Amino acid sequence: MRLGLKLFLGFFLIVGIAAFFVMRVFVNEVKPGVRQAMESTLVDTANVLAVMAAPDLQAGHIGDGAFAMHMATAQRRDPRAMVWRFPKRSIDYRVTVTDTAGIVVYDSRGQDVGRDNSRWNDVYLTLRGQYGARSSPETPGDESSTVMHVAAPVYDPGDGRTLIGVLTLAQPNDSIDPFITASQRAIVARGAWLIGLSALIGLLMTWWLSRGISSLSRYAKAVSAGEPVPPPRRRRDEIGDLGQALETMRRQLEGKAYVEQYVQSLTHEMKSPLAAIRGAAELLQEPLPEAERQRFAANIVQQERRLTETIDQLLRLAEVEQHGWLQRRAQVDLVQLCRALAEDAAPRLQAANVALECELPTEAVVRGDAFLLRQALSNLLDNALAFSPEGGRIRLCVRAGDEGWEARVSDEGPGVPDYALDRVFERFYSLARPGSGQRSSGLGLPFVAEVARLHGGKALLYNRTGGGAEACLGLPGL
Repeated sequence: MRLGLKLFLGFFLIVGIAAFFVMRVFVNEVKPGVRQAMESTLVDTANVLAVMAAPDLQAGHIGDGAFAMHMATAQRRDPRAMVWRFPKRSIDYRVTVTDTAGIVVYDSRGQDVGRDNSRWNDVYLTLRGQYGARSSPETPGDESSTVMHVAAPVYDPGDGRTLIGVLTLAQPNDSIDPFITASQRAIVARGAWLIGLSALIGLLMTWWLSRGISSLSRYAKAVSAGEPVPPPRRRRDEIGDLGQALETMRRQLEGKAYVEQYVQSLTHEMKSPLAAIRGAAELLQEPLPEAERQRFAANIVQQERRLTETIDQLLRLAEVEQHGWLQRRAQVDLVQLCRALAEDAAPRLQAANVALECELPTEAVVRGDAFLLRQALSNLLDNALAFSPEGGRIRLCVRAGDEGWEARVSDEGPGVPDYALDRVFERFYSLARPGSGQRSSGLGLPFVAEVARLHGGKALLYNRTGGGAEACLGLPGL
């Protein structure tokens, strides 16, 4: 299981369990909370009605007195109320009054007059000076429909202390069930929203963390494979610190290895020119004919130029290789680049009596570093000029390739020997130039290959069917 999925599931599990228990507590507390509120209201109302019923009960007219008349009138009223989206069109209260023996002497519904209620908790406890209440089935045996009964003592209106009866106020629990159900549904709905929102937040957080970790993973894999890759994007957290630490470690390790390779390569390449200079210098210390002296002096100058060219090329190649990734990217038109190169190379081409033919489209735009691309194409053009015979032709063309654009430079020289085709892009490997037999620094084509790699492209060199060689610099399009 991937780390991102583990993080998401863990976050969602914690939030889900917490939300489940919180919702369960709320849902379970709704019904008793509402009923407790209803009981408190019934207590207040029962005590008010007990005071109002006391005179008629004391006078023995509780069943046909003013209290009974007012209660009957109230029972017939239509409240026409809308309570929290629920209409209320009738009075749900039921009032019963018992004497001190617990016998019902008044019932607002006229059903239980004369019944002995002395054993019911509401009457039994109130007659003994305690708070009396009960919740009983409206129909005996039917537990699905219950009624809340709250009792209040009725005192003698003369002294206010003598107990003369008990007034019980009853209200069906069904009358508040719609409110309980609506509240529970609202809590469940909001709980579902909470879980959904928590899942979304968990998903976003997981994506954010996984994105940073995946970026580090891709970066590490690319570095291990030797691919050009920019350092991880800076982040102000532990993942960002880890990315910068990896980049610093990569630079230190690559820098150490590169310096070792650089010193070894430079030392190897400098041995031959230095040996030639040392030999010529020793011979010049002896008496020599003027022609010989001139030849040895020219050899020293030639070897000095070779050393200078090698050092310059190495510095250019080192600068490109040490970047590891392309630091500047912009839109570059290869057509304009090739035309500028052709103009710059015109004097050298004329001096070597070599013609340059250009086959360029209207536009060929890529993203990259214009300076590096110009240097790479210039190296290919110099290489073709060095191997072109006098009176030969060089073709410079830009055409659409499989993945973008290709800049091709071909000559009419002797081509590349079969044994050297696999080594032309090796550092310091070079072939003798036709005519002079001299060799270059062997760093031009490696520079081209490195530029191609930085741009995500490729560099190729192969022999043409009709003779000569052709170099290709392939670059991805926009």
